[in-house]
Amino acid sequence: MNEQNTSDEISLKELLQKVKEWYNYLLSQWKIIVLAGIIGATIGLAYSFIKKPVYTATLSFALEDEKSGGGLGGALGLASSFGIDLGGGGGSIFTGSNLTELFKSRSMVEQTLLSPITLEGKSISLAEMYIQNQGWREQWNANVKYKSIQFLPQGDRKTYTRVQDSIMGVMYQNISQGGLAVGQRDKKVAIVSIDVVSNNELFAKYFCEALVKEVSDFYIDTKSKKSRENMLILERQTDSIRRELNGAITGVAVANDNTFGLNPAMNVRRAPSARRQVDVQANTAILTELVKQSELAKVTLRKETPLIQIIDKPILPLTKERFGKAKGIVLGGFLAGFLVVFGLIIRRVLKQLNQ
Repeated sequence: MNEQNTSDEISLKELLQKVKEWYNYLLSQWKIIVLAGIIGATIGLAYSFIKKPVYTATLSFALEDEKSGGGLGGALGLASSFGIDLGGGGGSIFTGSNLTELFKSRSMVEQTLLSPITLEGKSISLAEMYIQNQGWREQWNANVKYKSIQFLPQGDRKTYTRVQDSIMGVMYQNISQGGLAVGQRDKKVAIVSIDVVSNNELFAKYFCEALVKEVSDFYIDTKSKKSRENMLILERQTDSIRRELNGAITGVAVANDNTFGLNPAMNVRRAPSARRQVDVQANTAILTELVKQSELAKVTLRKETPLIQIIDKPILPLTKERFGKAKGIVLGGFLAGFLVVFGLIIRRVLKQLNQ
């Protein structure tokens, strides 16, 4: 037991001796460490001047709550019980987290990049604006392969070449990974916020608004597609039956004119008028039902839109974040000093191993 305590005491002394040796060694190298810290602080200060400020465009919107349909839901349920199919839209395929993922999908981001904007009196796409911000166009002008590449506003994405697809992919990766954030700030609140970060204030604002518009249009078209198609079919059927009814009414009038003053005993000559009268009654009943269904279909379609209610839009000037001078000095000096200390330790350890 005494031997173990002695051994532990010796080990502790050795540890303290080692710590003291390393402390004295690093203290003897203080000039190098301080010089590295000064150089690092200078580099950090220079970086704070070079680093462009970052702008954040924020837009918030609320999703329509379709869980409670109220009186309309009861009317639609009653219509369904009588076999009337009014369509149910797109269901809930793009609600909640699905909708937020839709904002970050490649198709939506690329379609947004092809949206037209007016910059300095010229109509260009957001993709061209992004390329100008990144300084890519100056590099491409020196290369024949890229010099003629253009991203026209509202261009046909299907006609793009492999090189254009590759450029669009790079833009999508840059925006989706570091410049786009979508989510609910509070799970209890059904308000979604979208943040677009860019070193160009106008691009952040234009892209944020264009992305919401692109997703909103796609969302509305998708969810109301079934209801819209059903409404159009009912309208065509209603117009067709109305034409048939008008023709039947005209036929009754013609048949009555042909049998005017006819002997009442000659019933065969009155048969066309009777048949036309049956057509009028049948078409009237069908038209009445189709009009009801058509109006209910219009109500269903109105129920599907609008699906996104915008609450706040980005307003200039946007929130700006700069890399501060004090932050650059502290971080630069600390990192440089840490790296030099780490290098000195590694060098001494290797020197001791080689002895």
